[in-house]
Amino acid sequence: MHVGNARYLKDSDLPDVVPVFPLPGVLLLPEGQLPLNIFEPRYLAMFDAAIAGDRLIGMIQPALQGSDGALGAGPLSQVGCIGRITSFSETGDGRYIVSLSGVCRFRVLEEVSNGNPYRTFRYAPFISDLSGEYDEDAVDRENLLRVFRAFLDANQLEADWESVERAGNRVLVNSLSMMSPFGPAEKQALLEAPDLKSRADTLIAITEIALAQGSAEGGSTLQ
Repeated sequence: MHVGNARYLKDSDLPDVVPVFPLPGVLLLPEGQLPLNIFEPRYLAMFDAAIAGDRLIGMIQPALQGSDGALGAGPLSQVGCIGRITSFSETGDGRYIVSLSGVCRFRVLEEVSNGNPYRTFRYAPFISDLSGEYDEDAVDRENLLRVFRAFLDANQLEADWESVERAGNRVLVNSLSMMSPFGPAEKQALLEAPDLKSRADTLIAITEIALAQGSAEGGSTLQ
């Protein structure tokens, strides 16, 4: 996996602990690009430390059940994705505009107390994500595009179809998963899908459910 100016090929290329940025409904996938607007002091401190160090941040959602409502303070989901800061800019009013590039998914092991205002965890990386090898041919691209087009039509949205047609299956599936307007549970299911085909099938199923619900509520979809 080549991300920015760094290469991550094995678990020893990654640090033992990673700071985490908990955000509900936000999905980062390996090789994906996630823009972030950082303004809260504890997370500004976290990004300062990451920029001065290995530039790695763990994106993760709060636990789907059992959260106490305090963003970042309660239990977290068990699986997140490590991202590398590949660009950032200062806004002049105390914020950072950051772009994270996905490296690999990880499973939370234990929290590490280090006196910082942000949380840090030991984790187990999904080593298979670092290979960059995906069975793109297993993806049902025709069905995915059919459902995607129906969702756009139902919501009166447009797409750059020329770019969509040029995209490979890996880019297409991961980009649509990250951009999809679904909730935290659906985003977590897409993140935890074991392979590209499973993620595509999950995205198709979630979108078809959304279309069916829209139709039942009086919305219009293409058949």
